[in-house]
Amino acid sequence: MSVPHFFITATAEFIATHQLLSGSQPVLVAVSGGADSMVLLQVMAQLAHPFAVAHCNFELRGEASDGDAAFVQAYCQARNIPFHQIRFDTRAYAAAQKQSIEEAARHLRYDWFRELCSQYQYSAIATAHHADDSIETAFMNFCKGTGISGLHGILPKAGGIIRPLLWASRAHIEAYAQEQGISWREDASNQQTDYTRNYFRHEVLPQIEKIIPSFRKNMTANIRRFGEQEWLYKQQINMLQPKLAEQRGAEWYIPVRKLKQYPVAETLLFEILKAFDFTPGQSAEAIKLMEAPSGKWMVSPTHRLLKNREFLIISRLATETAGWVVIEPGMQQVTFPDGQLTIDTLSTANLDEAGPNVLLADAQQITWPLVLRRRKDGDYFYPMGMNHKKKKIARFLIDQKVSLNDKEKVWVLESNSRIVWVAGMRADERFKVTPHSRQVLKISLHKG
Repeated sequence: MSVPHFFITATAEFIATHQLLSGSQPVLVAVSGGADSMVLLQVMAQLAHPFAVAHCNFELRGEASDGDAAFVQAYCQARNIPFHQIRFDTRAYAAAQKQSIEEAARHLRYDWFRELCSQYQYSAIATAHHADDSIETAFMNFCKGTGISGLHGILPKAGGIIRPLLWASRAHIEAYAQEQGISWREDASNQQTDYTRNYFRHEVLPQIEKIIPSFRKNMTANIRRFGEQEWLYKQQINMLQPKLAEQRGAEWYIPVRKLKQYPVAETLLFEILKAFDFTPGQSAEAIKLMEAPSGKWMVSPTHRLLKNREFLIISRLATETAGWVVIEPGMQQVTFPDGQLTIDTLSTANLDEAGPNVLLADAQQITWPLVLRRRKDGDYFYPMGMNHKKKKIARFLIDQKVSLNDKEKVWVLESNSRIVWVAGMRADERFKVTPHSRQVLKISLHKG
């Protein structure tokens, strides 16, 4: 069987097996201009299913990005294919959202694709992901610790997105493109290793293949098995979860004694908590809460997990305007109702910079995420310079002759339920920088 005929037949069988296309409603095909997406474009035309094309210009490569857009547009116009295009200032968006360029581009394009689907009634978004992409994704997820849900790689169909070429390897696609004389644009950034996926693609996986030549074949088989194992895993999780998480009003209660009966308590707790934006890395910390005294807690960007007697209680964090801001590692700027924080991690620091509006803290003593919140009754800390003497913040403010009006504007920075800093006033002695400090957390307050 010739390469072109085999490729079309295999793709059609894959589409039918996974029910990727149905009826005659058009789909939206995402086309960058690279080899993979141009092959998908031709395959969709040969399958004779109605479709339109969407192209994103992320403005990351100057004239090359403009050239990609012009190339795809010309291809579609010559064949009367409905064409949509958009430009994004990706770097500005990434900076504003505090995301990597990869994350920003992904959010921008899929949000726009979904807008087009809603506006033009496209039934799905078709992308040119292939088997090698799925292997890279599964391996990256394994390294990130996402659990079994990340090991199935890329799914043929999920969230309104279909991947008709997921059965094919990069070699299959390149062979088909050469046989068919398909033109495409080379993206030089695909060879750069400053993006996570490219680093895995060009540096990590080739090294593994040198040791285990059958690596990609093995990974493809593993991905299929992991997908089946995940199905079994989810059946058990779905059966156990209702027994371990009871909703009471706006909160969820997890009985500690019952959870402890399971030898896989950490996995069960992880599966419950991930719906509330807790990360895999927080699972061990959450397990420790089961043995902690009442009142201890930890937070995700959206929720708090509190130990209260015989329960772990999940509740939504109050909004920033109500007095809470969660600060995750890597955040460089935080805005809150009474000002803004600038955050840096330094190898060394000039201790003379420390003052009411500049916190210098031993980074090794910090537990993330931090919480910036309004002070409350009962808060206490160990004011810097007071020889580790504990003091209630209410008393501290009286001693500092803070007016009643200004007391309402006092915020504290908290790490694992311990106050690090009364912002704009005094740091806590427990977090001070010493000659043994390897890294220094510097936080500057700019009052609004």
